[in-house]
Amino acid sequence: MLALSFASMDGREVMRGFDPGNYVRVFTDPTMLGALGNSLEITVVVTVISVVLAYPLAAIIAFRVPARWQRLALLLAVLPFWTSYVVRSYSWLLVLGQNGVVNKALLGIGVIAEPLEIASTRAATVIGFVHFFVMLLTLTIYANLIQLSPNYARAAQDLGASRWQTFTHVILPLTLPGVVTGAFLTFVLCIGDYITPQILGGNAELTLPQLIMLQLGRSGNFPLASALSVVLMAVVTLAYFASSRWLRLDRV
Repeated sequence: MLALSFASMDGREVMRGFDPGNYVRVFTDPTMLGALGNSLEITVVVTVISVVLAYPLAAIIAFRVPARWQRLALLLAVLPFWTSYVVRSYSWLLVLGQNGVVNKALLGIGVIAEPLEIASTRAATVIGFVHFFVMLLTLTIYANLIQLSPNYARAAQDLGASRWQTFTHVILPLTLPGVVTGAFLTFVLCIGDYITPQILGGNAELTLPQLIMLQLGRSGNFPLASALSVVLMAVVTLAYFASSRWLRLDRV
């Protein structure tokens, strides 16, 4: 793929060689830069929201739910994984549509006068992603929380720490590997996903995977698609190196 990214197109024929023109186009074409920016923005927003929602959920399961019920709670948490990824995306499209559950509920209680345009927007894409990745992050964070000895928190409180200080100075640093591992997996899966932005986001604003598929399916420009894929891989690699200090896959 790397070698193909330096090729060029002569009509419909791929001309092998060492032409950096594809990369020049990727970083100068507003459409392609916009797709890269959209992918990064959506991925960062989804990752942050998923972490914020998943950590309390994992903590409730680990510390508040009795041990005999924790397996059932985890089973309920992973239920979305039992449904086809495509089916989940189309289900959200029905929920967020103009005649969907959300708009009907808001209209029914008088919050809005006209249906909101939620489907086929970035917000719909984020909602669909968060629904999936909160469950993934819950599992990775729970795996760290359940191994955490309660003696750490007791010792901190005996030394005069408040609950917030105990969390920020003791619990969070000790569970950071699980958080970063889940966040990294979320980043990788989200930035490379094609189905959810295609179904929920429509084509109003393209993401990088959508742009790659357009180059393959419509233009047949394999060298440019390869260059876009290499850029996508480079972004994931940079994310890995940025988080490698805390990544402990053996904890998951």
